[in-house]
Amino acid sequence: MLIIGENIHIIAPKVKDAIENRNAKFLQDLAKRQVRNGAHVIDLNIGPQKKQGVAIMEWLVEAIQEAVDVPLSLDTTNAAAIEAGLKRCKKQPWINSTSADPARMETLFPLAAQYNAKIIALTMEKGGIPPTADGRVQIAMETLIPKAMEYGVPMENLYLDPLTLTVNGMQDQIAATLEGVRMFKQLADPPPQTVVGLSNVSNGCPASGRSLINRTFLVMLLGAGLDSAIADPLDKKQNEVIRIVEQRDTSTGLGKLLVALYDATQNMEDLDSSIVDMNDPEQVKVWKTYQVLKNQIIYAHSYLRI
Repeated sequence: MLIIGENIHIIAPKVKDAIENRNAKFLQDLAKRQVRNGAHVIDLNIGPQKKQGVAIMEWLVEAIQEAVDVPLSLDTTNAAAIEAGLKRCKKQPWINSTSADPARMETLFPLAAQYNAKIIALTMEKGGIPPTADGRVQIAMETLIPKAMEYGVPMENLYLDPLTLTVNGMQDQIAATLEGVRMFKQLADPPPQTVVGLSNVSNGCPASGRSLINRTFLVMLLGAGLDSAIADPLDKKQNEVIRIVEQRDTSTGLGKLLVALYDATQNMEDLDSSIVDMNDPEQVKVWKTYQVLKNQIIYAHSYLRI
């Protein structure tokens, strides 16, 4: 699967400081580490940046391209900054992201067409996110795909995002994300690509448990047909999970469980508890996390101790 490295994000204090002080080396080193650990694309999230967006994006694109030879994903609500970055990208760029808000579509789809950029399209309208997979599919079918075609964006450049909400307080929405991925692949021929912001699922959860939630959900998403994720490539346990699933490595008990979880999701079945070795702490953690993500037990910060 394709990983879009999420770590150059202005919400991180060190990244924000590096951007403000034009510390290229820090950001270049962070980009290199992400690529070494499997990132295929590097996301550059500079936030809104209404006043300095153009200058920041120009500087950042140039700095990161000096360090790594992978495509860049330009992530800001400032459309002028997006275009400034697109002009400087040496490899096919990404735009992160549009939605079904007419103002966003009418600005960003033409830029995607003009610069042959891949574009992430969030299945949400100006009024918010539909609570069901059907509602998100309707936005994709009736708005996002037709508008992409209208503006000349080829289907292979369109990445639909069903939106990932946090399991902490929005646990019932996990099913809509999974079903959205599954349904998006049936919308057109050729089908659109799919992408999620993986770490959103664990927002608000204790830091010590976020990787477990992320990587368990990722296995389920892959089973549903996910093509790519905006994720942390520096999470070595997550990388190992991807390897196990892609290679169908069942040489360990954990590997057998993860492959079974992938298969169960692909076949739209529940995971059989008999596959879980309850004497293996790692398998038990995955099993309990799976039950939370399936909304079979209520999420609490202490769910692993229950």
